[in-house]
Amino acid sequence: MTGMDTEAAARTLAADRLAHRPFGGFGAGADGLDEATAYAIQARLHRHLVGRDGVQVGWKIGCTTPVMQEFLAIDRPCAGRIRAGGLYQGSADLAVADYARVGVECEIAVRLGRDLPASGRPWTRAAVGAAIGACMAAIEIVDERYVDYRTLGAPSLIADDFFHAGCILGRPVATVAPDALAALTGRMVIDGVEVGSGRGAEILGEPLAALEWLANGAATAETGLAAGEIVMLGSLVRTHWPGPGSTVEIEIAQLGSVSARFH
Repeated sequence: MTGMDTEAAARTLAADRLAHRPFGGFGAGADGLDEATAYAIQARLHRHLVGRDGVQVGWKIGCTTPVMQEFLAIDRPCAGRIRAGGLYQGSADLAVADYARVGVECEIAVRLGRDLPASGRPWTRAAVGAAIGACMAAIEIVDERYVDYRTLGAPSLIADDFFHAGCILGRPVATVAPDALAALTGRMVIDGVEVGSGRGAEILGEPLAALEWLANGAATAETGLAAGEIVMLGSLVRTHWPGPGSTVEIEIAQLGSVSARFH
């Protein structure tokens, strides 16, 4: 870890997020910021968000597909935390003004049916697949709450949950086998027009690889993963930025659809 004061960094992020101020970076203190330190800042950040956003209910994984790695120019997965205050079921009616620049992503999500504690590492792909209790179609709501995210680098974005602002989950489906997720197709429709599509296999070559990465990675090194938690595995479609009056729907084969309306 670097010598950065992780508590001071977390307070800076929390203050900017709660005041809806664009985050411009940690300044000179970010020189040499590594991902282990970034996840430590992220954990401390969430101590400041409990009163506003409720308890943590899961994790998002970003940059797991070629389309998103190319879009963000980041070549590896990055994780953030999901809180109850940003969680919706089936559909949501959202105000564009509540975000700096709201975006939507097309995702496969899973709900864990059993714990994957840090003490059990390393978790195999078969083991993480067996821990899945249900799968869901999902929209991730992201927020470009930065002066210029291109100048920040992956660790600073990780510290701030890697754009995460909420998610809309579809009906849990327990009949789709975890090893069948790679074959599922998904698409995003905005105002009746399809804007992108993709396959589960684009998520690190196999969606279970993303869950395996999270279960064994720096983000969960202290906490592990708990039964009941949601994990968003990554977007099959490039981020889109809806405006007031837009309706967004995503559909994942065999998992159903979810929608969002923006005003």
